Amino acid sequence: MSYKDRTYVIFDGDTDMWAYAYMKGWKKNDNIDFDFEDAHDIKPLTYRASDENYVKGRLKERMKTASQVIVIVGESIRYLYKYVRWEIDLALELDIPIIVVNLNNNRTIDDNLCPPLLKSKNAIHIAFKMKMIKYSLDNFPRFYKYNRDKNKNTNYHWNESNYNELGL
Repeated sequence: MSYKDRTYVIFDGDTDMWAYAYMKGWKKNDNIDFDFEDAHDIKPLTYRASDENYVKGRLKERMKTASQVIVIVGESIRYLYKYVRWEIDLALELDIPIIVVNLNNNRTIDDNLCPPLLKSKNAIHIAFKMKMIKYSLDNFPRFYKYNRDKNKNTNYHWNESNYNELGL
């Protein structure tokens, strides 16, 4: 369940921080049924955050504690290499289930915006909807572990019926 397992979130900190902030806001709001353990809450960065090796070391420690990764896909994330590409590579290397969240609300892979590294990598592509993110956190890791060896190099998405069941 999403509230028990640590989640590592990858996003463009310059343009898509708002989406990450929404997720954290949903989590804080007692009137909203959304919760997740944020891997970024462990090992805060210090004054040494300008050192790339230091930052990557801390991010790697955080990701190693995660049971799933969310990649928030906006207009520019596909062009980021220094940290984003490195984080995606690390998630793939660690074989962590990846949930790709499209800020344009596309319910399947968006070939124009998705980082090339995530194309055909057994990740699920969903719309940026709170209920669908929660549903994916609760269900995709188990699905991924069961199917990862059967369907190599597949892009997943939930059926329309899954969205309908959630009222989306």
